[in-house]
Amino acid sequence: MQSRKYLKPEQTPLSWYVPGLIAGVDEAGRGPLAGPVVAAAVILDDLNPIKGLADSKKLTALRREKLYDEIRAKALCCSIGQASVEEIDTLNILQATMLAMKRAVEGLRLKPNKVLVDGNRLPTLSILAEAIVKGDALVPCISAASILAKVYRDRWCAEFHLEYPQYGFSGHKGYGTVKHLAALREHGACPQHRRSFAPVAEVLR
Repeated sequence: MQSRKYLKPEQTPLSWYVPGLIAGVDEAGRGPLAGPVVAAAVILDDLNPIKGLADSKKLTALRREKLYDEIRAKALCCSIGQASVEEIDTLNILQATMLAMKRAVEGLRLKPNKVLVDGNRLPTLSILAEAIVKGDALVPCISAASILAKVYRDRWCAEFHLEYPQYGFSGHKGYGTVKHLAALREHGACPQHRRSFAPVAEVLR
């Protein structure tokens, strides 16, 4: 059973406490112009702690990779959920992100008693859940989820780069950098570009 130490000792306790397994949830890929949005759900093991968990954006790529492997090895269970480019364009990015989070939680091998989600919105779940602003920097299980989601999506970008090297996905990870926008203007959109995002829609006009 998880202890009630969701947060580090110096941090403010959550609004209510529920005993049992606690899952942290976070996403990666809301902002890019291409590729799926990815979410991860992680239930950590209090008896097998992981040092150095933090907001994935604050860590180097090498550190994220090492922590990714350690989380997969030490967590009680973890799960990755995605929403495709087609779902993003159909639903909008917010609803697609909620869908990816829901899939990540539902994919957990163990059912948590409570879910802690980074941000200020919650996916539709059958489990008690709480949204925590900046949770990826405050709550270890959310930090772990942010790392899994970020590394998983970065690896997707590296693989997709092999298929469409002209866009430079391995470098910008799908974000709207100057290089990416120039490639869009030169080559047009590829199948993984999000047609509902303005920079891509402008190229398709």
